[in-house]
This record gives sequence, C-alpha cells and structure tokens, in this order.
Amino acid sequence: MYREDKLFVNRRYQRKLVWTLEEKQRLIESIMKRYPIPAILIAERKSGDGYEIIDGLQRLHAIVSFIETGFSTLDGEYFDIKHFPTAQASADAGLFYIGHIQDWIKQKDVSAVLDYSLAFSVMRNATDEEINDVFGRINTYGHRLSDQERRQAGVENEFSQMIRLIACDVRGDASADILPLKSMPAISIDLPMAKHGYEVKADEVVWVEQGVLRSTDLRDSMDEQCIADIASCIVGGQLIERSKDALDAIYDSTTSESERVNNALEVYGVSKFSQEFKFCLDQILIACNTNSPDKLRNIIFKKRTTNAFPAVFAVILIAFHELIIKEGMVISDSLAVKKGITGLSNRIDTSRGATSPTERRRNIDTIKGLISCGFIKSKEPHKIYGNHAIVDIETAIRRSEAELPDYELKQGLLTLNQIRKIDTKLIEKVLKTLCAIANNGPHRTGKIIIGVTDKDTDTTKIKQLDKIEPKKIGKRYVVGIAREAKALGISVEEYYAKWKDAIKSSPLSQNLRDSILSHIDYNSFYGLGVIIITIPPQKDLSYYGDNVYWRNGDSTEIAKAAKQIAGLAQRF
Repeated sequence: MYREDKLFVNRRYQRKLVWTLEEKQRLIESIMKRYPIPAILIAERKSGDGYEIIDGLQRLHAIVSFIETGFSTLDGEYFDIKHFPTAQASADAGLFYIGHIQDWIKQKDVSAVLDYSLAFSVMRNATDEEINDVFGRINTYGHRLSDQERRQAGVENEFSQMIRLIACDVRGDASADILPLKSMPAISIDLPMAKHGYEVKADEVVWVEQGVLRSTDLRDSMDEQCIADIASCIVGGQLIERSKDALDAIYDSTTSESERVNNALEVYGVSKFSQEFKFCLDQILIACNTNSPDKLRNIIFKKRTTNAFPAVFAVILIAFHELIIKEGMVISDSLAVKKGITGLSNRIDTSRGATSPTERRRNIDTIKGLISCGFIKSKEPHKIYGNHAIVDIETAIRRSEAELPDYELKQGLLTLNQIRKIDTKLIEKVLKTLCAIANNGPHRTGKIIIGVTDKDTDTTKIKQLDKIEPKKIGKRYVVGIAREAKALGISVEEYYAKWKDAIKSSPLSQNLRDSILSHIDYNSFYGLGVIIITIPPQKDLSYYGDNVYWRNGDSTEIAKAAKQIAGLAQRF
C-alpha cells in the first residue's frame, strides 16, 4: 500500500514526521517482541484510490522506513531485506537505497516484523466533518499535539488555512494538501542531531537560520504560532495579548474573538496578508544581509545567546508592516535599518511581562523610531502583490526536487565557457518547456526559475567564470542572473527584457504566451537576481508552432504520435 501510493496524508490537519529516532526504535522493539501497539485509523477516500491516514502517521512511516533500512534497532541492527522479496524488488528498482550495512537482524526477527498483526480501523463513507471530529477527539486523549498543532487540527477556516500555508512557504515545505505517505520525508524537518534524511533541514529554514526559533520549535509548529499571533494583530486591526488563551480564543469558532478576526480577514484578504507578510520578512532579511551578513539574533542581542525570540520577532515584523504597508514607506538605506535594530534587546522590553497590547504597542513604536531613518515615503506603489518573495523562491526551488513535471531550473542564457554568448538553443528549450508544463493539465501551475543550477558541474563553472558565491537552497544552488547581465554589459532590467522579448516573439499558443507574459517577475534575491516565469493553468492544449510538447518527469519531449497528442488533449 505504501509503495503503490494507497496511503495518503492530509496536510490540513496532519503534522509532519516528528518522532525521534528512539521513538521509532522503541516501536520496532515492541513489534519484534510481539507487544500490542495502538490500532491505525484510516478513512476510505471518496475517489476509491486508497485511504487517508487519520491516526498512526508516525507509526506507519516508522514501520516502512525500518523495512527500507532507514534506521537500525536499538542494538544497531538493520532489517534484512533479502528475507523479504517485495522490499528487495523495490530496492533493486532503485526506489530506496541501502547503505554499507554490516549488522542485520536475524531471520526470526524479520519474520516477527512481517508476521505482526497490525490492527487497522477503517472509516467508510465518512464526511470531511466526521473525519475532522474524529481527529480532534483522538488528539484530546492526552497531550499528543503541541498547543499550535491542536489549534490547527481543531478548526478549518480561512484563518487556519492561511497560517498553515504561509508557514509552509516560509519553511520551504509547501506541497499539495493531499500527498502519499511515502512523500512525507520530502516535507518533514530534519533536526541537526536527528539525521533522519528528511528533505527540509531545520538549520536552513529561515526561522532557525536567523535564530528566531530553535530547530525543535519547528517540530512543535512554533513558527505557525508566531505567524498566527502576527496575523491576528495585523488583520484584526488591533494588537492582541501574546498568550495561549488569546490564540485559543481566536481558533475557537464559538468565541466572539474568533468571529471578529475571521470577519476581518474576509475583508482584508488572505492573499493580501500572505504577500505582505512575506514581503516584510524579505525586508528584514535584506537588512540582515547588508554590509556584513549576520543572523537577526546576533544583530538584536548584544550579548551572544542561543535563546529563541518569537515575541521580539513579532513586534519587529509588525513595526516593518506598519511603516511599509500602512504608512507607504520604502527602505532607502538598508544599513541604517540594520543599525537601527542593532542591540535592540536593550532598547525594548523583552521580559515575560511585555505581552499586553499596551506593552507591545510601546515596543513597536520604539522600533519604528529606531529604523525610520532608513525609510522614505514611496513615490510609486509597492511591488508586493503578485510578485515572488524570497521565501516563495526558496519554496519553489525545494518543490522542484519532488514535483519534477511542474518545475524547471535554468542557470541563465549564456554559454558556460570563456567566450560568453547567448545560447539560442537553450532559450528555445525553455520555450518548449513552457509549452510542456502548460500541458500537464488544466489545474496545474508550473514554474521555470532562471538563475538556479541543477548540476554541480555548472555551479563550479559559474563560480570560476563569474567570481560569485552561490547560495545553496536544498540540493540546488542559486547563482543568479545579475552576473550574466554584467557579462553582457547590460542592466538587469535589459536582461529581464530579453526573456520577455523571447517569449513575446515565440510561436507559443497565443493564450499561453499572453498568460505567461503577465506572470513573469524578478527578485533581487540577496543581490544575485532571479527571474521566475509562472505557467498558469491552461484551459486548452498548448502548442509550440505546430508541435505539442509534454513533460516526462523532468524532461521535455515532443508528442510524436497522434494517439499521444489525443491523450494529452483529453487532460483538458
């Protein structure tokens, strides 16, 4: 069921993979000793193609991960797949990798695992409301979720959905709402000491990278709690007390406070706030990276500390939001802003008592006073809405590793040799890929990101040729396009225009061409520069000239047979 994608996880209420190695090992020990373990609760999917996991996500993944040699027993021994042909066949097919292992569990222990009767309880014909109710009831039996996980799991409305999606974007683990169990490692957080092999590395996530939260805080969804606190203050139009009770009330649909905030969000707009939050976060990160880059924690605390500071971060972001969004200001001097927040902890109240709306207002006003010298009144509208923020780009790069058909990464348009010239074949390949991604289906959005390498050899060449230091995101490297503009002797704006002109003059289907041209934008991305070309969902099959292209994994291929073209057309 695991390998055939018949077990699904609903990210709307299910948390990430959070068990420690020891918790996994204790479960396997119980199974090998034939001790009883709690039943797995699943719900039959309406589509009939599998089951949604209601309770037992951590247990199920631990079991299959152990069988696929993802971790050892408490005695340091691994599952021996040569005694399990099904797993051996998957390994031979390259579906999972077996390292250099010397110590294996005995055959009788393999049999103990394979013969273990795992109790399943199946909900059939259950409505979403019934599944929500059951999940909520299960997670009131003892303290099994963190406060924020309990809040998010207990309610389904625009506010909770917005908080979850913003958190996913910032962490870099955004994905489809429903995904197979085997895909969970790609969106789960690997803590520095755990080394589970999950794709999202805690120390690379902005919350931990900047010191706002500890890596273990991510596991407990403290990032979502911080975002929920900030969103409630901004969207609701008034500062709330920073407390458990205040957030509990907002997530409790029976309270007047929940009604107030959700009504305010309906007027404010989910997309509007999401984009504003990420833009303000961008501005903070840009300030941190000005002159000599440093962590936000090291900037605002004079004395070195390892303590998390979500409360201080919240008032900083609200201060930026008020200056940028409410007062229409833009940063004119990033260094002045950085100097303004340097040693901030000594200028504002950071005690446990600084949680009331009055104290928070005093702190926000102090921060605004300290950084306002780096801002000026904007003469033009902010380029906030409809454009990609830094965290959006990082998320897209991470998603490209798992969602191959919908994403493509390109280093640029110049050849990678001593004679730098525009590679017209590469541009043509990108244009054909735009066509292919558009043909993924009527509900699929795709992206091509220019300024990112998908080959280590290209990264090495670019470092030597352009004398730049790439920024690593997941397994990819952002090399940017500013280096290519410089090599061509043109401005970034002129370079950007070259890509737009190439699309405009291309033989792409007109509807596709027009929609792409209105969904292409640029982000300076720490001075490296990245172009993001978004392919919106199309209603009809798209062409490049007289040909139809499609995505076969991460490759773009021409549809040659009439039957194949007809099959692609049926998607629409």
